[in-house]
Amino acid sequence: MSSDKKRVQFRAPNRLIDRADALASVLGEDRTDVLVTALREHLQEAAHDDALVQEIAAAYYDDEIGYDQLKSLVGAEEAANLRVLKQQLDEGFVDEVAEQ
Repeated sequence: MSSDKKRVQFRAPNRLIDRADALASVLGEDRTDVLVTALREHLQEAAHDDALVQEIAAAYYDDEIGYDQLKSLVGAEEAANLRVLKQQLDEGFVDEVAEQ
């Protein structure tokens, strides 16, 4: 894991934070460790959810997210495949194929 860390702030329901604090006590960790682990696991699962990957790909195709963001969400191999597909979907490519 990278030693670079970014401080973030967010609001969450009290009940959710209470549950995170309780789990942190059980595990002998702090709240941040519990939240980072939960976030990491959620992002890993998301990378394997076909419907969500399609939404991520659509966001990439529509230039809502960049390649680095895509790669961080779906992994390098999947991101490379999606980049090739985006290039193939580019109008220039479609026009080129249509002319052949």
